[in-house]
Amino acid sequence: MNDFLHKLPTFVGNHLALSALFVIILLALVAMEFGRLLRKYKELTPGGLTLLINRETPLLVDLSARADFEKMHVPGARHVLPSQFDPEHKDLAKARDLPVVVMDKDGRGSDKAAQRLVKAGFTRVYTLGGGVLAWQQAQLPLAKGNK
Repeated sequence: MNDFLHKLPTFVGNHLALSALFVIILLALVAMEFGRLLRKYKELTPGGLTLLINRETPLLVDLSARADFEKMHVPGARHVLPSQFDPEHKDLAKARDLPVVVMDKDGRGSDKAAQRLVKAGFTRVYTLGGGVLAWQQAQLPLAKGNK
């Protein structure tokens, strides 16, 4: 270890661009993890969602495209088009104190919806990491059709 610390300044001096890139990537990773810790909603794994479903009765909101939802969705999920997702809607506002899990096909679009729910006063907001595809890959049961 002592030898490594003595050679480090020489390495950094000889490989300035590589060292700068390493520092930039390291700072970006730290910033992303710090942001993840500070956000007001949590990301669930398929196993974590299963535990939540078994312990409580969360509201499951699927923002996938209609065709994707009809092909496969988490049992009990309600389909809402992203363009029609409104946290202030009277039906959704009734669930303000319930756990609400937002998901979509691949997990990429649910963060914005979760942020909107938190901004609207929802206190127990979750997303399904990896979306319905992660649920499928975990070989958990899927539902098909409109409901």
